[in-house]
Amino acid sequence: MTTPLEIQTIMQQLPHRYPFLLVDRVLERGEGTVKALKNVTINEPFFAGHFPGQPIMPGVLILEALAQASMFVMDDQLKPGQIAFLAGLEGVRFKKPVTPGDQLILEAKLEFFRRGLGKTTVKASVDGVLVAEAVILFAVQK
Repeated sequence: MTTPLEIQTIMQQLPHRYPFLLVDRVLERGEGTVKALKNVTINEPFFAGHFPGQPIMPGVLILEALAQASMFVMDDQLKPGQIAFLAGLEGVRFKKPVTPGDQLILEAKLEFFRRGLGKTTVKASVDGVLVAEAVILFAVQK
């Protein structure tokens, strides 16, 4: 396992910025695995419209957070400044809503990376309860 990565290091490795940077801290990295954290606050801009009076984090943003976390299992494969783009999703399941105050734990496992294509198995949980899972496919910018 490696030492946790704080937001300054995350911003050096991911091209995303507010309001689309969805990884607050990388908690653990091991051989082909990563565990990261997204603090979900009522200040998130999407809560104004999703949904008024009943704020729920959009599923597509949970998937984006998982995709961003996945970059930290592929960072050894990428050249500096190179970006991996989302190429596909498989087996996407949303189990429970994510609401303000939740700490979203993002976990990714690298299934393969070859010839500029990668695949991760991902899951997101809150308080140890699974809220989403998927398989994410990536294509690396040449």
